[in-house]
Amino acid sequence: MSAQYTVTATPQAEASGAVGLAVASLPASFGPAATGDDATVAAIDGTSGWTTEAIRAIEGGASGVVVVNPVPENTAALRDAAENARAAVVLDQRWASNPGLAGAEDAVRSVAGRAAMLDTVATAAAGTDPERLLTEHLAAVVRVTGQLDALRVLRRGSHGYTASARLANGAPVSLQGVLTDSRPAGVDFRLYTDDGGVSIAVPEPLAAWPAEVRAIGPQGEILLPTIYESAHRTTWRRLKEHLDAGTTSSDLAGFARLTESIAHLS
Repeated sequence: MSAQYTVTATPQAEASGAVGLAVASLPASFGPAATGDDATVAAIDGTSGWTTEAIRAIEGGASGVVVVNPVPENTAALRDAAENARAAVVLDQRWASNPGLAGAEDAVRSVAGRAAMLDTVATAAAGTDPERLLTEHLAAVVRVTGQLDALRVLRRGSHGYTASARLANGAPVSLQGVLTDSRPAGVDFRLYTDDGGVSIAVPEPLAAWPAEVRAIGPQGEILLPTIYESAHRTTWRRLKEHLDAGTTSSDLAGFARLTESIAHLS
């Protein structure tokens, strides 16, 4: 079966977003654009200037744009361009795009009123930009908990950071970023309540294992349904749903709120 939507990707997006692997895993939906042909979808890396590059892709005729690991930028102009062209812009975020976080979100918010503390640690390779790691970390946390209050950085350096915040019910949040090659990259959450809590472990998007979400209570520990799909593939499936329906995405609006929170840290 021929591909329904054609794709082009920048080398940086391919390197960080495994575009070729994701597209190949959905052969009935996507395929590479032929040399010289305009593509339906443009995949770009989320380094500085990504909003301008995304606008350029939309103005060039792209109906969909995938942005891999975007850094904080003002998305207002891009949102206007996407809405005017009815183009779908989806964000392929390192951990926040993991499909297992949908169940994690439900589990966390069902006990949010009884939350006593949230402890979360993000790990990345030594030499990673700590600012970018913090963005990726916060994106995953906010996906699960909703907006955080009183967010502030307590320590930041070449080996990581420590930040604090509060959940909606006032419970404290501890966020730590660790840059090291001595442990696998990923993000872990531990939400504590008066009688248990929720434990979440999210691997790298290319990892062969899925996210694990466990709800702990008086009845014991329950492992939520395991979803064997990478964050990258989930992003591309979401994009196809928007393209098929002719709808835009809410990703940019959510990212604008995250960007605003990060801007206050500066």
